[in-house]
Amino acid sequence: MKRKATIKDIARMAKISTTAVSMALNNRPGVSAKTRERVLKIAEKLKYHPSYVAKTLIGKRSNTIALVIENIADPFYAELALGIEERAAELGYNVLIYNTGGNQEKEKGCIDNLRARGVDGVIISTATIDDPNIIPLIEDRFPFVLVNRLSLDPTLINKMDYVVLENFSCGYKGMEHFYRLGHVRIAIIAGALNVSTAFLRTKGSMKAIKDFGLHEDPKLVVECSYVRQHAYKATKKLIANKNHPTAFFAQDDNMAIGVREAILSEKLRIPEDISLIGVDNIQMTSLMGVDLTTITQNIHQMGTTGTETLINKIEGEGSHMVNQVIMEPKLVLRKSCGFHQKGYMR
Repeated sequence: MKRKATIKDIARMAKISTTAVSMALNNRPGVSAKTRERVLKIAEKLKYHPSYVAKTLIGKRSNTIALVIENIADPFYAELALGIEERAAELGYNVLIYNTGGNQEKEKGCIDNLRARGVDGVIISTATIDDPNIIPLIEDRFPFVLVNRLSLDPTLINKMDYVVLENFSCGYKGMEHFYRLGHVRIAIIAGALNVSTAFLRTKGSMKAIKDFGLHEDPKLVVECSYVRQHAYKATKKLIANKNHPTAFFAQDDNMAIGVREAILSEKLRIPEDISLIGVDNIQMTSLMGVDLTTITQNIHQMGTTGTETLINKIEGEGSHMVNQVIMEPKLVLRKSCGFHQKGYMR
């Protein structure tokens, strides 16, 4: 097995003392910006990670955790970050927030950079179903928690801490509700199918379609990667057909807003002509005039629970245990699905 790089290796290549390397890696005063940049580049080249075990033994903590997300402008992530930041502050920790834009290489760079800078642990909300960036964290026993998403790699699933929604059930509930309202031809506006949320929600929806004998058509499942504009375009294309779907299940509220805009732009009515359900229950969905029926997952609580799990790991409370929290989805009935007009038809 290849020997792991040490701080001495970096010092030798940078031609400076180990003390200077330590100051650079931990973003402390005493070294120039140029030296710090050189040290970080060498550390990245050597794939250097500070020893968490050694750091703990000498009692050094930065009291800083990090949150890695796709896009802080997305209302879901904004609410998640708020829950994390509030709970972290209560427990005496600061939070750094990094955006990846859904790029796996950028995710790796963020995690490597955060570890080099000496954060105590990381909350990751960008994991794909086969995310390779999780493996080094597990091998090095570096504290991390997956929130909202998780890796579905069967060799890793029991080695990671996570806080997620029961996404299969979420997908099933949406289609079941449409079935009870009498819909047969239902479109699924899916997220990114390489992440657990969309993968499992789609799987749950397809199970409901089979169980209830609904119209099964692969063309009615459109991957929109949780982007509102993509959902808008996909909906416009679907409703252009004469035999268009009578209901749309969007796998998050951000996309549901895009679906709503597309339906209304075609002078169709919600829910009289087309019913709509989203997922997340972000704040804007309850606004008068929007009244979006959605499946809630208590985003704020997901953030606080993930924070508590991570800090318990950092501080050694139950650090030998794997903590996995699965939250139950709940249907929030508003006007967009037509429930208030039809009641249950089945």
